[in-house]
Amino acid sequence: MNIFEILVQYRQAFLNGLFVSFKLALSIWVIGLIIGSILGIFAARLSKSVGRITTIIGSIITSIPALVFLFWLHYPLQAALQVVINPFYTAVVALSIINIFGVSSIVRSSIIDFPKQYITAAKVCGLKKSITIRRIILPLIIRQILPGILILQVTMLQSTLFASLISVEEIFRVAQRVNAIVYRPIQIYTALAFLFIALCLPLNLFAFWLNKKYKVLTSDQ
Repeated sequence: MNIFEILVQYRQAFLNGLFVSFKLALSIWVIGLIIGSILGIFAARLSKSVGRITTIIGSIITSIPALVFLFWLHYPLQAALQVVINPFYTAVVALSIINIFGVSSIVRSSIIDFPKQYITAAKVCGLKKSITIRRIILPLIIRQILPGILILQVTMLQSTLFASLISVEEIFRVAQRVNAIVYRPIQIYTALAFLFIALCLPLNLFAFWLNKKYKVLTSDQ
């Protein structure tokens, strides 16, 4: 069987796996972006102690491999608490925590390193604080953090494959099941590789383009 025949014959299984993967990734993205952005802003502007704490916690969490962190939440922690949680939600929590502190670090660094001359220029021009934030600070910060945020979200999408190891029926686990039936590892995993190239490469190229454009605009200013 070739790649096309395998995909056609097991299309429903692959579609179900893709749906679970996208559902997992979307949950991780939304939670990480919202909570991480709020935490980053709060740490940068409102509380230095929160900033130090989030930096320490973030450093510890990012030092732990995502797979180890996921397994720790799924097995030892649940055994210690004597609870059984759906593996899907365990994966969402584990990867969302990693995403939250990643987003928080990017946002916090961007706010702290924001060029003060823009704010000074806005004050000299007599702009109100609300207008300065809306028209100057926010656009510049968003433009600066977007490449890093995009790359981080691509990494989170790729990390959803780890969820297969705790029995989440996402695309990689489905591919393993299909391969156990037809035993065509080259065809199946090649198709999976092309799928992730189609999903991740445009985002990586867009992030690279944004980063390059931002640096050019900054040097011109």
